[in-house]
Amino acid sequence: MTMKKTYGLIAAFDSTPEIYQACEKVRDAGFSQWDALTPFPVHGLDAAMGIRRSKVPRVSLAGGITGFFTGMTLIWFTGAFDYRLIVGGKPYFSPMFAFPVSYEMTILFTAFATIIGMFVINGLPRHHHPVMKAPQFGRALDDRFFIVIEAGDPKFNAAATREFLAKIGGKDIAEVED
Repeated sequence: MTMKKTYGLIAAFDSTPEIYQACEKVRDAGFSQWDALTPFPVHGLDAAMGIRRSKVPRVSLAGGITGFFTGMTLIWFTGAFDYRLIVGGKPYFSPMFAFPVSYEMTILFTAFATIIGMFVINGLPRHHHPVMKAPQFGRALDDRFFIVIEAGDPKFNAAATREFLAKIGGKDIAEVED
């Protein structure tokens, strides 16, 4: 007989204002491992949840800068050391002539850094999530709003968290198995 591990608790909310206010209350209560599920994007919900900006743009910028300097260095090394050839009296290296290669490498490195950064930072690929087992999860795609507080949260206590979710207006509170 296998024991089923608890992933967390899920609570339903009926409207956008309810989920917004509930998210603020969960954030203010000090929970750190939780999420909100909505059938459509809710403007300002990230701020209500206390979510900071993603680090993916920084990774993309670093990839772009690396690509640009890689392109410039490649053309400089090729012209100045590897294949010294004077064509039409041009210098061994000129940024003007190296720009097309550097531009293309900037785009290439930015794209790869963005994709790899997104996968690493977001913990992808994740083909299944425990919340998908919750019986009411299907309504999160249609007409209902949910908050899931994970059992791994330092403040999580099954009874106290259930009571807290009910206090902030949560309905149909259920346990989500891992």
